[in-house]
Amino acid sequence: MRLAAAFLSAAMLAAPLVPPAAARTAPESFADLAAQLLPSVVNIQTSQTATARGPDRGGPEAPQFPPGSPFEEFFRDFLERNRPGPGPGPGPRQGQPPRRQQSLGSGFIIDPSGIVVTNNHVIGEADEISVVLQDNTTLKATVVGRDQRTDLAVLKVESSKPLPAVKWGSSEGLRVGDWVLAIGNPFGLGGSVTAGIVSARGRNINQGPYDDFIQTDAAINRGNSGGPLFNMAGEVVGINTAIYSPSGGSIGIGFSIPANLAQTVVAQLREYGRTRRGWLGVRIQQVTEELAESVGLKEARGAMIAGVNEGGPADKAQMRNGDIVLRFNETDVKEMRTLPRVVAETPIGREVPVVVWRDGKEVTLTATIGELPDDQQQAAATPGPEQGGARITDVPALGLKISPLVNELRERFQLGEDKKGVVITEVAPGSTAADRGLRAGDLIVEVQQEQVSTPADVTERIERIRKQGRRSVLMLIEGQGGQRWVPLPLTQSGPQRQPG
Repeated sequence: MRLAAAFLSAAMLAAPLVPPAAARTAPESFADLAAQLLPSVVNIQTSQTATARGPDRGGPEAPQFPPGSPFEEFFRDFLERNRPGPGPGPGPRQGQPPRRQQSLGSGFIIDPSGIVVTNNHVIGEADEISVVLQDNTTLKATVVGRDQRTDLAVLKVESSKPLPAVKWGSSEGLRVGDWVLAIGNPFGLGGSVTAGIVSARGRNINQGPYDDFIQTDAAINRGNSGGPLFNMAGEVVGINTAIYSPSGGSIGIGFSIPANLAQTVVAQLREYGRTRRGWLGVRIQQVTEELAESVGLKEARGAMIAGVNEGGPADKAQMRNGDIVLRFNETDVKEMRTLPRVVAETPIGREVPVVVWRDGKEVTLTATIGELPDDQQQAAATPGPEQGGARITDVPALGLKISPLVNELRERFQLGEDKKGVVITEVAPGSTAADRGLRAGDLIVEVQQEQVSTPADVTERIERIRKQGRRSVLMLIEGQGGQRWVPLPLTQSGPQRQPG
């Protein structure tokens, strides 16, 4: 026993000591802070005209009650009697006058002159928008500007006196575990305050290319959308936008747009009535471990360029397909989704350094940032020389059969004259190529970042990669969804298939 105790003590002494965290104590009360902030948070009421539904007799659904509840039958009968559409009973019929739909949300005042910030989805396609202050004063609002990509909108109200406004804070300084306060209008109940902590940073919830949400466990429910998330200094550090909930109520997983992103968008909406984003003019994809290995990058990081818009900023900066953006304007691009966000926030016309991985080394380029166009046009490919004779080449190391792009195959796979490369005519079932979405009719445009126009080009580059000891080959594939980089592992022999 003594020996074991001595051994344990020695192990404990050898273990690295974790310094104690300098944690802040929980506030005794949020009352003073809430009293200060509540007057600046408003209720957003909207209405719009809706036409009656047709023969499907669609309408609102009954609330969910436990099976056998007496309310279940009551609400079903009530809604059936009042459901629009043809049918017996006194309910409205098809062709009735349009009815009004109303919805509720939240917002907050950022300027005493009457500038209000909310979510774009709160105002939707509303015909009328009203802002209700804490003292129940109702003011008509007009839309200054809106941005669908970040789900933000700016409203303007006219008031005979200055309105109480809140200040922006920095969301960059937020740490996981910091206290935050959410104020809004859940379920139309009026100003409600909830408290919690920052649960996570940089959340991607697949709402758009600029996802960078703050996750919080401060209760956020329906009607809280557009309301502010405050730090303990009473500054807006986020805008409550979404929740994760199977039931529609709060389960402690809410998401807020960071104030640093929102402040930039709001400023542009106020100045221009729209958002002017920086634009580089590239299509990108995530760098996987196999992609990194295939180009000699030690770790999977950055954003790989899978297309360059002709005449765009990246094209003028001599960026090209296959480059991996590692750093943009002194910001490390650790993953793909970092790049769209930092580019969008860069002032238009500014020259910035861009570090890319190319040919096994870092290369620094200079790009002049343009303005993101409303409708981006993809760069047209240059027609390649027509090949004669559709000779099929088997590439067993990849599980593919390939051919020159002749007229017969252009017609068969409906490939335009502007397409170039080597066409895939068959993909072996169960191969890695099949698992990664390659299919007959796709084009191999580049192999190891070198253009190919014949099957011989493909096989020659594969053999070169094999002699270098690489485990995979990198291919630029063009399919119906556009171009993308695909790493394929090299095998000694492909799946056994019958010749044909």
